[in-house]
Amino acid sequence: MDGWNYFNYFTEIENYFWKKRGAHLLVSPLDWAIMETWQKAGVPLDAVLKGIDHAFESYQRSRRGAGKPLKSLAYCTDAVLEAAEEQLEAAAGRTPKNGNAAAKEPFSREELREYFLKNAAQITSAATGAKSTRSDLFERLNEVAESLRGITTMLDAPDLLDLEDLERRLTILDDKLQAVLISFANEEMMLKIRREMDGQLAVYRRKMRAEQIALVEKQYLQKRLLEEFRLPRLSLYYFS
Repeated sequence: MDGWNYFNYFTEIENYFWKKRGAHLLVSPLDWAIMETWQKAGVPLDAVLKGIDHAFESYQRSRRGAGKPLKSLAYCTDAVLEAAEEQLEAAAGRTPKNGNAAAKEPFSREELREYFLKNAAQITSAATGAKSTRSDLFERLNEVAESLRGITTMLDAPDLLDLEDLERRLTILDDKLQAVLISFANEEMMLKIRREMDGQLAVYRRKMRAEQIALVEKQYLQKRLLEEFRLPRLSLYYFS
């Protein structure tokens, strides 16, 4: 896995939330689902921690924070998403929306076009490699690639780019791509991934509920399938 620690994202957030809350308790299945949502969206870890800080500061200033600990990461959701948005804006050299009413679009349209076409080309390359042995996989992957190329037409619109709608479309294609990979992965590949996953999860199983394990397994499987088929993630969070 090239030194990438899949579980670090979750354990760092969990440990940080423990420290802020002042109680060393396992987070709830709801909290784990929220973390999984952030991870799937590609929200950077430092943006999550910054958002948690902001949420606790806001909570402590509120009436609810008088002598009562913050019990769930659900309270932090808005603050985390705001921190992630600020980080994207800063990376694009843009002043946050509240600081400049006349702010420009955060991303260059030509750079976005290049990003989409590069990912489409990578998917097409994977499809071509499967053409001789799996014509059905070739067709399904090409469908995703063509849909991704079609999204570039949004970049030609004269109006302000709707990044939220753009991300929704990318999420749909990401989900479609995952469904294709699960359908076409052979038994040997799935067995290899499952063995890797079980080995890395072994030390965590006693500390995690079944719901938590299922969510982690789902995300782990998705990432490894993309790696095995040499396919990209499509979300704007992976754009740089």
